[in-house]
Amino acid sequence: MNRVLVVAVHPDDETLGCGGTLLKHKENGDEIHWLIATEIIESKDYSRNIINDREDEISQVSKFYNFDSVNRLGLSSTMVDTYSMNEIINKISIIINKIKPNIIFIPFKGDVHTDHKVIFEATYSCTKSFRYPFIKKIYMMETLSETEFSPSFLEESFVPNVFVDVTKYIERKINAMKLYKSEIGKHPFPRSEANIRALSTYRGATCGHINAEAFLLLKEIQ
Repeated sequence: MNRVLVVAVHPDDETLGCGGTLLKHKENGDEIHWLIATEIIESKDYSRNIINDREDEISQVSKFYNFDSVNRLGLSSTMVDTYSMNEIINKISIIINKIKPNIIFIPFKGDVHTDHKVIFEATYSCTKSFRYPFIKKIYMMETLSETEFSPSFLEESFVPNVFVDVTKYIERKINAMKLYKSEIGKHPFPRSEANIRALSTYRGATCGHINAEAFLLLKEIQ
């Protein structure tokens, strides 16, 4: 049995990045765990009603996937770079040591959102084999509205080398994303049903399947 951890910088990243793969792991009898790095706080931009709606979405998504655990870092969304790296690493390390995943999905290092860049760096610091020997596979995932907007330089480009057939799970992935009423929009908005399907079709054609999710393998220890 695998123990899988997905690090979602913002709620919905887990579904956009590896929703089908998570459903596949769950059906195969693996544990799946969700780490949500950020949350919105009450302000001129976010009313209490908006925050309550977001919490309801998170609760619905958790039940949809039947996550074995949901973990929160409690960092303020869009302000992750205002925290010390040491504080973020310590928070992530506690959760990783509690779950002890052998497979971990993390954001792509070149994602355009600063929150994603910081969480990648902090999480990857928590995968050193001499401190976290239980981690055997580390994947970077592709998150619509972040990964594709990174600069088109070689070192910032998402070049996948692992593909997961999610043909059986694409409709459920779409249904999970629809639970995020505040995040999904109409095409050509990046987080739209049409765009999710288009990326899944494109990645599927790359590997000989109808639908697929793509990842960049950072490390595998056998």
